[in-house]
Amino acid sequence: QVQLVESGGGLVQAGGSLTLSCAASGSIFSINTMDWYRQAPGKQRGAVATITNNGRTNYADSVKGRFTISRDNARNTVNLQMNSLKPEDTAVYYCHTEIFSRSGYMNYWGQGTQGTVSS
Repeated sequence: QVQLVESGGGLVQAGGSLTLSCAASGSIFSINTMDWYRQAPGKQRGAVATITNNGRTNYADSVKGRFTISRDNARNTVNLQMNSLKPEDTAVYYCHTEIFSRSGYMNYWGQGTQGTVSS
């Protein structure tokens, strides 16, 4: 059974930094693109950053230059380094990926981790 487990959320002042981590475990054959999404209160969930299995990255305009996504293919992990945080970055952050396992290709989501930025 495949699982995504996130860690690293918390409370930080504006201008500060947080690092989120997500680890995939289970009978994994391969992992495609890994993403971070976020959902603020009263808003829809939206993509924040994406990294392909060969390291190409893409970012939402609102976080370009402040957030950095990275992955470790050997450990099946993806991180999101968030710098120069703003109150509007406050949200629940979700890890997402497509994994090829015994169950075939399936989409998986982490449980979500809260990131709160105070002004």
